Amino acid sequence: MQTLLKQMLSHVVQHGNLSVFMPDGSETSFGDGTGKPTGFRIHDQATVLHLLIDPDLYLGEAYTSGQLTMTAGTIYDVLKLLMANLETTQTPVPVRIPYAIRKRLKRLQQDNRIGRARSNVAHHYDLSGELYDLFLDNDRQYSCAYFEKSGQSLEQAQLSKKRHLAAKLVIEPGMKVLDIGSGWGGLGLYLAQVAGAQVTGVTLSEEQHKMSSQRAHKAGLKGRVGFHLKDYRELDGKFDRIVSVGMFEHVGVAHYGELFGKVRELLAPDGVFVLHSIGRAAGPGATSAWIQKYIFPGGYCPALSEVLPEVETSGMYMTDVEILRLHYARTLAEWRKRFAAHRQQAVALYDEEFARMWEFYLASSELSFRYLGLNNFQLQAADNQHALPLTRDYIAREESRLKAIEAKVYNRRRRPAPRNRVVKTRPGESRHYPQVGKQ
Repeated sequence: MQTLLKQMLSHVVQHGNLSVFMPDGSETSFGDGTGKPTGFRIHDQATVLHLLIDPDLYLGEAYTSGQLTMTAGTIYDVLKLLMANLETTQTPVPVRIPYAIRKRLKRLQQDNRIGRARSNVAHHYDLSGELYDLFLDNDRQYSCAYFEKSGQSLEQAQLSKKRHLAAKLVIEPGMKVLDIGSGWGGLGLYLAQVAGAQVTGVTLSEEQHKMSSQRAHKAGLKGRVGFHLKDYRELDGKFDRIVSVGMFEHVGVAHYGELFGKVRELLAPDGVFVLHSIGRAAGPGATSAWIQKYIFPGGYCPALSEVLPEVETSGMYMTDVEILRLHYARTLAEWRKRFAAHRQQAVALYDEEFARMWEFYLASSELSFRYLGLNNFQLQAADNQHALPLTRDYIAREESRLKAIEAKVYNRRRRPAPRNRVVKTRPGESRHYPQVGKQ
């Protein structure tokens, strides 16, 4: 088995400097010896077998459980070396076969009916709020930022993202706006405070609903912003604008028609819809087995070829598509660095195993955007093709207008913002999280 694993690594690692220690104590080097030395140790034969069967699943499990430990560099360094090589090397058979099986079964894995969708969301988004304070910006924007200028901080890029989305919505004061997957409320509050909208937000996360409602109350926006613990499929009424950011990845391919049909039903005449989602450049695929099991059950990042036909079927007009190529890689890099700086607080909140799981999640996600074809798209659709200006110039004009309003709103409301508040777990307190490596 060790020989077969060495052969697979020799096939993948053409460039770089990787050393691997096998359970029998032997060390083998891979690559051309260039770059930063990286390496790991495999502690048992069972892990060798698992890595041969399905490395996409078991590499993360082995690192999280401690059956695979670093001997040189970090898990980020090792994953960067592997993924950078996979960008230009044919994927080995032990990766292709399980991936092909998951691709055929993805409709079953993404059966996100209302009850199941709620439990899948709770698995990730109802973790301790203190965990998210460790690495997100102060507004808790948990989606791709928009780095419109070089040198922008994460906070500035997340504000740019909200402004960019609002500009594409072309909101007039008093318009009714629906935010599907409203998270901790940052976008909804922005649309009310800066764009002057009447905002309704829906989320399936109890923790997010609690915090977003508290934020709206504290901001004095009662009557202008309402957040609800509800599935979008349970809504009725009409909205002038609908936006959804970072929620589409939890819908599932079998439910795309359901979502776009519901959006069309909820849109008022001349209404506009903007969708912000992770996408994949190489066409339809499957979710990483490790991500599916431990991070986002039921989740999937679609190819545009899976999305656009459903928009057409809904009867809406496609009016704009923008691809954000490496913006999420930069966003995740910021999250990864901030998490690393506060790693001991994460261990105090949960334990060492959980911290390793989160390290692997942030590192592998960032590198998938850098090397394996993930990106972000913003899709705009309208009920009426005459609802929007003929050229894209209006987006820049709207951004300038909104930026001027931001200066007034945020200067008037400016106060010291809490940052990275961490409440340590009380002795003996038990928190629920996925039992990594024990399922």
